Amino acid sequence: MPRPKELKIRLTEPEFNYFTTACEQEGIAPAVKARELILAYCMKDQSNGRLPLSEDGGLPVLVPGRSLRVAEMFSGPGGIGTALNRTKSEHFDFKHVWATDWDPDTCRTYRLNVLGNPEDERCICSDVRELDIDSLPVADGFLYGFPCNDFSLVGESKGLHGNYGGLFQYGVKYINRVNPLFFFAENVSGLSSANDGRAFKVILDALNHAGRYGYTITAHLYKFEEYGVPQARHRYIMVGIRGDLGMKFAVPRPSGIVRTCAEALEGIPACAPNQERTSQSKTVAARLALIPEGKNVWQAEAEGLLPPELRLNVKGARLSQIYRRLDSHKPAYTITGSGGGGTHVYHWSENRALTNRERARLQTFPDDFMFLGSKESVRKQIGMAVPCDGAQVILEALLKTFEGVGYESVEPSVGVFEAGTFKP
Repeated sequence: MPRPKELKIRLTEPEFNYFTTACEQEGIAPAVKARELILAYCMKDQSNGRLPLSEDGGLPVLVPGRSLRVAEMFSGPGGIGTALNRTKSEHFDFKHVWATDWDPDTCRTYRLNVLGNPEDERCICSDVRELDIDSLPVADGFLYGFPCNDFSLVGESKGLHGNYGGLFQYGVKYINRVNPLFFFAENVSGLSSANDGRAFKVILDALNHAGRYGYTITAHLYKFEEYGVPQARHRYIMVGIRGDLGMKFAVPRPSGIVRTCAEALEGIPACAPNQERTSQSKTVAARLALIPEGKNVWQAEAEGLLPPELRLNVKGARLSQIYRRLDSHKPAYTITGSGGGGTHVYHWSENRALTNRERARLQTFPDDFMFLGSKESVRKQIGMAVPCDGAQVILEALLKTFEGVGYESVEPSVGVFEAGTFKP
């Protein structure tokens, strides 16, 4: 390995005093600071002379060895946050600067598990509509799973006209102010059909033109069961890289590893939190006993397996997940965070609903991740989260993109949109 070169610099006494004092205030050795400044100059974009500076005047965020500061809006309990904590590369890792959600239990869960401190003020518990966006700290990366209630295929699907459909705009407002290096935006598969497809186009347009430089967006429908997540969970994820950086994110190739729900639920420690079982009524237990593995109550009725007293007297739409047993030979069906009787996800052989810890396993949360709140609150938190393992695959690919390291990829299902070029 070649011996490092040395560079000696002469400074006047005032220059030396100013530099060393500034380094002392920042808590960094003068030699280290000088090296970072030189690296920043070496990374200068030769085509236009610009450096990818953060908006607060800090060092270029792509200087190797510097943590990328990240912010999360609509953070949920910490699926993405957990992935951020364990995603590192040779030159980069992530550092949390703020996160926000409006549910108190969710925020308590995030503080305890992601930030490691139940009192950590970096997690702001507030309705985003009441949040002072202009006061939020600057971040190098912005991640948000804007509320999916009005885009879900289940329910009325009001899209942008619902109570939650327009909340993505608060993330755009933050991007417009801060111009982060990248963003990661996530939503349900129903996003593409909401408002006859117009909602997705409005959101893509806003994000593509956001900020000073716009963002080159790679939009793709991820089927997380193709990436080793033991659950058929399909989500649109848009990764945007700031337009002046000249980079483009590629969708990582699926691993080809398929994990069944039975494999995922093996060996849960007896001491694992959130393992309380739901008490099933005699009627529900009797009904489940007659529903075959992998099938729901309607299929059991159609096959003549249920006596009249165990059938459901329901008119209209019949959701496929009602009293649906898992298939032990396949990934689980989608874990949801809400719904009444019959929507709690049911074991393939035991006549019961899954515990919250089992649901968390299917969302790839580690066993020491403790969800706080009532049993129903925990169920909601788990159902609204992004699978940790799935988010990590995408974040690892993002760091490789920043480092210029190639990786196997596939064509995005929606497309790649150069910064400022999308037309609804």
